[in-house]
Amino acid sequence: MATPHIAAEKGAFAKTVLMPGDPLRAKYIAEHYLENPVLVNNVRGIQGYTGTYHGVPVSVMASGMGIPSIGIYSYELFHFFDVDNIIRVGSAGGLSTDLKLRDIVIGMGACTNSNYASQFRLGGTFAPIASYKLLESAMRHGTEMGLRMQVGNLLSSDPFYNAYPDANQGWMDMGVLAVEMEAAGLYMNAARAHKNALAICTISDHIVTGEALDADARQNTFTQMMELALAVAEEMGKN
Repeated sequence: MATPHIAAEKGAFAKTVLMPGDPLRAKYIAEHYLENPVLVNNVRGIQGYTGTYHGVPVSVMASGMGIPSIGIYSYELFHFFDVDNIIRVGSAGGLSTDLKLRDIVIGMGACTNSNYASQFRLGGTFAPIASYKLLESAMRHGTEMGLRMQVGNLLSSDPFYNAYPDANQGWMDMGVLAVEMEAAGLYMNAARAHKNALAICTISDHIVTGEALDADARQNTFTQMMELALAVAEEMGKN
């Protein structure tokens, strides 16, 4: 059942997949949280694992960076491996001055400057949104866990290095909370496949203040986000 980008058999993935961008973050989640994790994919170093969390099957696999990359992996998981839910667990740059480093942002919607939606030949502008059942579960569990989190719009940007320093100002004026690079593509793929998706991001740097976490912290210390996503995955596996 291998695809061009995932060398696994059908049934190798659980119904819910956590999807960080970084393969090393996928490895960290598998080794620190999953019971009996098995490496089910390593094509191009995109590590995917399946194990259990509190006895519930859960998978975790990296997406790489950007909408084209998560577009490939989420499409193949939804369409060829019977995955029903993908929860992105990633980093984001804060745009709102109410956000601090390590705060959690849950993407109710995902604006984008990408042309990804053009393939669907829609007669207007598609609004990529999260699946409500994953969003509601994340909000409930996050509140119970006492997490510092905000819910709202993300910006999924194609450029990481913008040519103009004020490129994000218009999005900030529209109340967008944070910028990342994947959620909109994931949400569109989920909508087309009639599946479920949610982006949970940790603020790793702040566009306004210039504060930032180093690469090691991004890889290994976003545990609250990971544990929130795993709580959602556990709930989905029991329903």
